[in-house]
Amino acid sequence: MKAWVGVAVGFAADDSGNGVAYARAEGQRTLRVPFTVKRYAALLGREVGYAALCEVARVLHRRGFERIEFAIDDASLLSDLAERREVPAPLTLAYVRLRCALNQLREYRIRPAPGESDLTARARSDVALHVAA
Repeated sequence: MKAWVGVAVGFAADDSGNGVAYARAEGQRTLRVPFTVKRYAALLGREVGYAALCEVARVLHRRGFERIEFAIDDASLLSDLAERREVPAPLTLAYVRLRCALNQLREYRIRPAPGESDLTARARSDVALHVAA
């Protein structure tokens, strides 16, 4: 049985839906995980966290991680997953995809990251540089 591993995750996406997530597992190098997401102005960026965490979970699962404790700094996503509350209609499919990706893992937990992570700042910088190029 593989041990639990903590993974800090930070992410960002531009207005076109091109995003990047950074994931740092304990004792591992930082992974850069690109993703795309359909943006909805009314969701105020809420859809970005779903797409980012979904893709990070998929990548880590393919790399053999089985028990992951994700640390993220997205309060809305944390609440949606912890409370299993109803999400806005445009997020329904993203919610299902994320749950499917997480359920591929043997076990997972999601906890808040303390403050804005350096990975989120890195992702925002990466996205801003891509937009400027």
